[in-house]
Amino acid sequence: MASKFRIFTKRFFIFTNSAVVFFLLLSCLAPYLNPQKWWLITFLGLGFPFLLIITIFYLFGWLILLKPKLALISGIALLLSFKSISVFFAFHKPANFIMERTPGTLRVVSWNVARFIELKENNNKGSGIRKKMLAQLKEQNADVLCLQEFHTATGRNYYNNIKTIENELGYPYHYFVYDQDGDSLYYSSIIFFFFSIVDTGMIRYPRPTLPDVLIHADIKMGKDTIRVYTTHLQSVQLGVTDYKKIDEIKGGKDSLVANSKNILSKIKRGFSYRSIQADIIAEVMGDSPHPVIFCADLNDVPNSYAYFTVRGKMQDTFLKKGFGIGRTFSSLSPTLRIDYIFADKHFKINQFRRLVRKLSDHYMIAADVELRK
Repeated sequence: MASKFRIFTKRFFIFTNSAVVFFLLLSCLAPYLNPQKWWLITFLGLGFPFLLIITIFYLFGWLILLKPKLALISGIALLLSFKSISVFFAFHKPANFIMERTPGTLRVVSWNVARFIELKENNNKGSGIRKKMLAQLKEQNADVLCLQEFHTATGRNYYNNIKTIENELGYPYHYFVYDQDGDSLYYSSIIFFFFSIVDTGMIRYPRPTLPDVLIHADIKMGKDTIRVYTTHLQSVQLGVTDYKKIDEIKGGKDSLVANSKNILSKIKRGFSYRSIQADIIAEVMGDSPHPVIFCADLNDVPNSYAYFTVRGKMQDTFLKKGFGIGRTFSSLSPTLRIDYIFADKHFKINQFRRLVRKLSDHYMIAADVELRK
């Protein structure tokens, strides 16, 4: 009887190990398959970190049990997953971000500021969060600020965040292509500079995606001109009710099937729209006559079509100088790195910083780069 139980247990773990490896390798295909057709594979890509962890557990489990041949199931899968692993985890030794500036470097900050939380003056809803966010921006002493989900206003009783950043943070130049967010309210992505602007440009994404834009500004840096892009890709648009349903599923209070239909529909739509936007970005940036820096909230993880398409051959500043997973979205899952600073081959990446402070629902990221000579 004990012998039969051991055989059953062994076969069970071999089967489950093989199943996990199968889905892991499928998730590694997500960057190469357009979500408009292969959205299920793309969805599986979100589970890559968890499938990876389980695969590693199986690898060490078989090795501890002195079953090296069975450990090969996971070992080979991990080798085949190397490309996805290499964009998911940064392996550089943790280092303190040096605030003192080095001559010749360009400090770039990217942050989804979530409308600065507080829209109206004297609004206590944010408990002074807007002031803390502005102070955090100021302390970075950045040359370039790329802000997504930026909100400003010209009407009474609302904050004019452009004027505030110009006056209190001292940025003399900005480029802002906005959409109406109400009467005298404006919303989009924005770039602030200390350097003079040579040229600007924008591309509006086709409907029915959200009214977001890809904007760029060419700035003069000494004798050189560089191009800085920023954008915010289609979000899943989960509402309060959706987050409540997710919490109910996590807590086992309600059925996964009953609660997930609407959420899955929104996730599928987000995948599809972001693939369209990513293709546009890749084509536009490929035509840049100047060295490129790209800052964005892609609303997608590294193991995704959007990330691989937009990044192309550019350098991911976090992978160059960061350590760990690098989570940038504070909700849902600790694996969600969805905000990025990319720099093309003309730049050397000197350092990277991620500020884990719960102000916006995204964490600020910053990088020091310099043009190669």
